[in-house]
Amino acid sequence: MADEILTVAQMYEADRAAEAHGVPTLTLMENAGRAVADQICNRWKPCPTAVLCGPGNNGGDGYVVARLLKERGWDVRVETLTDVASLTGDDAVMARRWKGETTALPTGRGAALYVDAMFGAGLSRPLEGDAQRFAETCDPHRVVAIDVPSGVHGDSGKPLDGISVHATLTVTFFRKKPAHVLLPGRALCGEVVVADIGIPEAVLTEIQPNLIENSPDHWNYPWPKTDAHKYARGHCVVVSGPAHATGAARLAARGALRIGAGLVSVASPPDALPVNAAALTAIMVKPFSGSAGLSELLSDDRLNAVVIGPGCGVGRQTQELVAAVLATKAAVVLDADALTSFKDDPASLFRLLREPCVLTPHEGEFKRLFKGVLAKSQNKVEPARRASAMAKCTVLLKGADTVIASPDGLATVNTHAPPALATAGSGDVLAGFIGGLMAQGLDSHRAASAAAWLHGEAAFQFGPGLIAEDLPEMVPAALRALWGRDDERHHDTPRGTE
Repeated sequence: MADEILTVAQMYEADRAAEAHGVPTLTLMENAGRAVADQICNRWKPCPTAVLCGPGNNGGDGYVVARLLKERGWDVRVETLTDVASLTGDDAVMARRWKGETTALPTGRGAALYVDAMFGAGLSRPLEGDAQRFAETCDPHRVVAIDVPSGVHGDSGKPLDGISVHATLTVTFFRKKPAHVLLPGRALCGEVVVADIGIPEAVLTEIQPNLIENSPDHWNYPWPKTDAHKYARGHCVVVSGPAHATGAARLAARGALRIGAGLVSVASPPDALPVNAAALTAIMVKPFSGSAGLSELLSDDRLNAVVIGPGCGVGRQTQELVAAVLATKAAVVLDADALTSFKDDPASLFRLLREPCVLTPHEGEFKRLFKGVLAKSQNKVEPARRASAMAKCTVLLKGADTVIASPDGLATVNTHAPPALATAGSGDVLAGFIGGLMAQGLDSHRAASAAAWLHGEAAFQFGPGLIAEDLPEMVPAALRALWGRDDERHHDTPRGTE
């Protein structure tokens, strides 16, 4: 499993630990440069190439790339930001091994391909001078970056002062860093390849990273066993809004059913009963009136997961419904209006929250509920962690780089999602996916992570033109794709009886 994400400090720790395990730093640098050269040769035919070398390990890697490409017959030159005579570390050793052309950056001569080895993920100041001019004028389609594109902060994923190189390929080592998965860094990196350079896997035990990239390796979809029946797969309830705003709840309910919940019901206020009953078939409709009525309905312990918020309306009534839901033992998903209803008094919600529960705010809802938390941080991970600690439950901070955080500090970044998901109702379906998976027994973090991944996979399966109604209908294709990832799962056919 190679989905752990290491901060810049943790990656330095991994390098030190590798040396302590007997792997010389020069060997790591040689292996890093070889990995970059191999990736270049796999993608391009020999062409005039300029390797732009800065000081430190990133520049040292660049000298290795230049040497190995030259040995393979490439027309290569090094353009350096730093006087080679001033280098003192491993980069100095690799610079001395380079016997080809070396000039100061820039030469003014064009190249068909540029290798950005100016600055790595640890850069803490903005690009300036010749490095800045290169970043502002280079063609991204002709740039390969080592570690991260120069100017991108390794932990925040943001260009320092808004200036960075934009690459078509980035080769990093051992594990990804936050900049490889969080926006805008992920987009500036282009394709990201993680290369093995000889750092022992055992160093992860010493580092104990608690940030991972979302993948099915970290959660097990609850495939039904041969003897499964619908009652064993949970009963998810989605709370509907009033008659004029029922569509969001039905989207969530359809998502919960498609994702595998054995039974799904829409809890409907009296005025919404006709429209919900007319629009639903396999999904049941259960009437309730006010918070007392919802409490009575949910007193049945078989109703083991509840989604509330989509289309409920913002105000006191929704606050009371949320309180009724959280007073039960059911797993809970709070989305949309269930969050915004507490914007003026978030503490009153925090007093009610507990696990298993998932909050699913987008950035605007997050700012309203967790005031000032997002503004104080360099990326989305730490705010999500702080919010989870404040709320005492799992928080899924939605976006193109969705972050799922738990009170114990574990955070997951979901990169498996196309931009087509930016469409009305998409979040309602996601809430339903989470509720449906929690109904089947997944804990909050795994349910949220699995739902985010499958949400993205369903969108990928559909392709262009996606609207929210399409997402539940693409779940079978998404699950087939998931099933095909691991033949070992075929030990028990995913088929059950009513």
